[in-house]
Amino acid sequence: MKHFSIFACAAALLLLGWALTGQNANNAEVPQVRVLPVRGNIYMLSGAGGNITASVGTDGILLVDTGLANMTDKVMAAVNQLGRTVATKGLSGTNTAPPKPVRFIINTHMHPDHVGGNEKLASAGRTYTGGNVAGNISDAGEGAAIYAHENLLNALTAMKPAPPFKALPTDTYHVESMNLSHFFNGEGVRMIHPEQAHTDGDSMVYFRGSDVLSTGDTFAPSNYPVIDLAHGGSINGILDNLNTILNDIAVPEFRLEGGTLIIPGHGHLCDSADVAYYRDMATIIRDRIQASIKKGMTLEQIKASKPTMDYDGAYGSTTGFWTIDNFVEAVYKSLTLKK
Repeated sequence: MKHFSIFACAAALLLLGWALTGQNANNAEVPQVRVLPVRGNIYMLSGAGGNITASVGTDGILLVDTGLANMTDKVMAAVNQLGRTVATKGLSGTNTAPPKPVRFIINTHMHPDHVGGNEKLASAGRTYTGGNVAGNISDAGEGAAIYAHENLLNALTAMKPAPPFKALPTDTYHVESMNLSHFFNGEGVRMIHPEQAHTDGDSMVYFRGSDVLSTGDTFAPSNYPVIDLAHGGSINGILDNLNTILNDIAVPEFRLEGGTLIIPGHGHLCDSADVAYYRDMATIIRDRIQASIKKGMTLEQIKASKPTMDYDGAYGSTTGFWTIDNFVEAVYKSLTLKK
């Protein structure tokens, strides 16, 4: 699956309008949203840009990310179908029940392939209110609540032009982690902030009962790690977060296989073994480039030495938004950037 967003093009895309995405509007073959049941109430939606995680149950729907703006109608159709599935307890027969509404959206980072559907999906949703008003569900038309780290909100509002107001987070946090204030669909939901990983405004989302972790682009095994230097990303932050997943969050069933299931920002459904392979690859390449820097080699000399060569077949590309050279340069600059 093609990974669409990148900091080098995000600003240009947004200058052309928030609705503009990284896809060619003239493509005859329109991508489809695919739905994969993961575990319990959790589903993975792919094909709309970045992967979307959906918690679907009697409380409604919680989405982690919203995909590209031009895929929002397809995402909404898939989400509505999932909502009806809960209402009818299955897909057999005529499905006439109203869909469960979107209650919460959590954004993992600021790039358009993960937040492009915010405005439309949030506006179509319904949020909880305090007290005993209308059965604890708002009728005031506020739409779904959007949660994110405060650095994400700061980055979006600093863009010229800024996204529409209704696409922005309604609730932010600034600490290492924050729990949703109550169980949702029968389980606790925890937002975790990796410091300076893909960006400085990343969030991962852990569904405690289902034992499923949604990582955003802090882990995306379809390509080399994307490091958004302009928005605070770093190779060491990526590695710290991968180690946090392995050491502090994920529990394998047997020899790193199974157990905690991991929905990456892009690519296939994963477990601890996938994260470990990816962590080892990124660590080895980081160490090679760091050793070359200590030898006094220039960036061009390091690129010519091909420090990624044995991994290029699995993760590398010479075309597109995130080439091998882009990755090597980002690692180099991350390691030499003055703090």
